Amino acid sequence: MVGSYTASVSDDDLRWTLGARLPGHDYKIFKTGFVEATHPRVDHTKTFSLIEAVDWVNVLALTADRQVVLLKQYRPGIDRVCLEIPGGMVDPGEDAMHAAARELLEETGYGGGTPELLGTVAPNPAIQNNWLHTIFIPDVVKLQEPKPEGDEILQVFTVPLHEMRERLVRGEVEHALVVVAFGHLAFRHHLP
Repeated sequence: MVGSYTASVSDDDLRWTLGARLPGHDYKIFKTGFVEATHPRVDHTKTFSLIEAVDWVNVLALTADRQVVLLKQYRPGIDRVCLEIPGGMVDPGEDAMHAAARELLEETGYGGGTPELLGTVAPNPAIQNNWLHTIFIPDVVKLQEPKPEGDEILQVFTVPLHEMRERLVRGEVEHALVVVAFGHLAFRHHLP
């Protein structure tokens, strides 16, 4: 039965056996590839497409007076300026907490506070192998002017935390991984 549905099966019954990995192309910030796989319920080898990327961090930074540090930047995928939180790639040998503090300072000039891991998700487990770590940093203060990398063009600003719920409901935050970050914050800290 190809493509059959069974109401109750174990994870082992759903798992495919991965075989040969085939390289794709290196795009600097990610690599593409393919992996051959088999499953007892499928009578042929399937080739899955993969995007291999480093882990990412999203930073929910909050000032002592409960202002969320936000930024706007252009995103060519949807050809729009997006309302986001600071974030970026975890460098080789770097842990997520350090990456979060580094990205926050570089992109916004804010720092301080004790980082807390709110949650980790797979951005798109169907094709990507990386993880997104959402880090909460309370009690941040402006330490310096932003120093974004290379050609990043950002607008940094703050809004009261209580306003973020309305902005999210109105669809002002289009980046799914940013919405996930606020979900982590709300569930973990029972915040709006």
